[in-house]
Amino acid sequence: MTAHPSPTTALAGSGSAAAPSASSPVNRLRPRRSCLAVPGSNPRFLEKAQGLPADQVFLDLEDACAPLAKEGARHTIVDALNNGDWTGKTRVVRVNDWTTHWTYRDVITVVEGAGQNLDCIMLPKVQDAQQIVALDLLLTQIEKTMGFEVGKIGIEAQIENAQGLNNVNAIAQASQRVETIIFGPADFMASINMKSLVVGEQPPGYPADAYHFILMKILMAARANNLQAIDGPYLQIKNVDGYREVAGRAAALGFDGKWVLHPGQVEAANEVFSPSQEDYDHSELILDAYDWCTSEAGGKKGSAMLGDEMIDEASRKMALVIAGKGRAAGMQRTTKFEHPSTEKTAEA
Repeated sequence: MTAHPSPTTALAGSGSAAAPSASSPVNRLRPRRSCLAVPGSNPRFLEKAQGLPADQVFLDLEDACAPLAKEGARHTIVDALNNGDWTGKTRVVRVNDWTTHWTYRDVITVVEGAGQNLDCIMLPKVQDAQQIVALDLLLTQIEKTMGFEVGKIGIEAQIENAQGLNNVNAIAQASQRVETIIFGPADFMASINMKSLVVGEQPPGYPADAYHFILMKILMAARANNLQAIDGPYLQIKNVDGYREVAGRAAALGFDGKWVLHPGQVEAANEVFSPSQEDYDHSELILDAYDWCTSEAGGKKGSAMLGDEMIDEASRKMALVIAGKGRAAGMQRTTKFEHPSTEKTAEA
């Protein structure tokens, strides 16, 4: 059967504002089922993170670093990126937000020191598109000065207040470097005066999902610009069942992954944001069946039957999403498509 492009391949070539430029053929749609937060000031945690099966690790200079530890943490992160083994992981550093006096020095120190071993900069508390533009310009100047490939380092934009959510579409379109839109629930809950102290859980007294509008608005902005959407942390780190439930809601909507704050959450995230084996196998069968039925040998039909199921172009698009997630997760199919002519030959 023909090899089918994954959704990430198709989206990367769509020509949207968020697609990589010709000078930067970077795959912006990397696996991010589990995004592990690691304090940048803790060498022991940085070393341990390298051995965990997280898709992405972000080394944190913001909330996880006390003000007096931030300057030293920059150099600790540079050393970890340059000398650690991050094989198979997307390497990200979260800097401080633009309202602080730390941001520019965070970016300069980390990118000049370890830019060739860095995939993305995460910018927290993004409120408008100009904050992304400013980071893009700074990254470009550093890359040109250091002789790095211009445009290679991506940007992850974290939405943490009402203003950021209102401007999320413009933020998503602000730079070709943008790869993900991330929901930051703790600061967001505080910014809108939500009646809850448990980050990631539903506030008491509200009978529906209090985060549905927020998550959907982020998801729509991300998908309209071929970006990924990532859900934020769940702070009850010992409650893995609770984590699975919250992550499952985000995954059901179509989110690509979720933050993990503890090694115990990594496996749960990878599982929740991967398709089941049954769904993965079924999606690959749909792709093979549609490929065959639209071919010359299959009669050039626009639709066909796969067992008791009718499949068409819309089915193919849906299957591409599930198959792409399964392939990104390294899943192997356990079924093989047999087109009708093969089945008739076998019966004869």
